[in-house]
Amino acid sequence: MGFTASRKIGNAVIRNRAKRRLRSVAAAILSREGRSETDYVLIARATTVDRPYVALITDLNAALRRIDPAQRNNQSGAAEAD
Repeated sequence: MGFTASRKIGNAVIRNRAKRRLRSVAAAILSREGRSETDYVLIARATTVDRPYVALITDLNAALRRIDPAQRNNQSGAAEAD
């Protein structure tokens, strides 16, 4: 798993905050929804720091469904019910 935040989104404090938020979301979602032996790279955007945590969770779930829609269709309902 990798996390990246370019200088475009802000100074070091902002970049580190964005990466911490991405790590938290990844720990919550990828531990149960991620595929083993798969590399994931999460890229921080300018809105990552201000975006509500629940929206970040929803964004990652949507991204996982786009990557592998057949596998995620059955699991997405259970994940959203949690």
